[in-house]
Amino acid sequence: MATIIKTDMAKAKEIHKTNIRIARVPKLVELDIEFQKAQETSADTSAIVAKKNALRDAPANTAINAATTETELKAAWDTAVLGTSPYPS
Repeated sequence: MATIIKTDMAKAKEIHKTNIRIARVPKLVELDIEFQKAQETSADTSAIVAKKNALRDAPANTAINAATTETELKAAWDTAVLGTSPYPS
């Protein structure tokens, strides 16, 4: 008799969100430095703030909650915001 292995999507979504949180830490640190440098020179910080907000909002991406398969969940990794996906192709 064959055993069917199913993915626990609720658990997979939480792991995905944890991976996002891990990936965004160094990016937020870099943006904090850019922000401080911009403030020191009175430069516009709006683009930096927008990037930081996108990183903060990444775990709440609606595509994550809407995902019903592993493939859909992997596709919910926003490379434009988070960089390279940690998942194999």
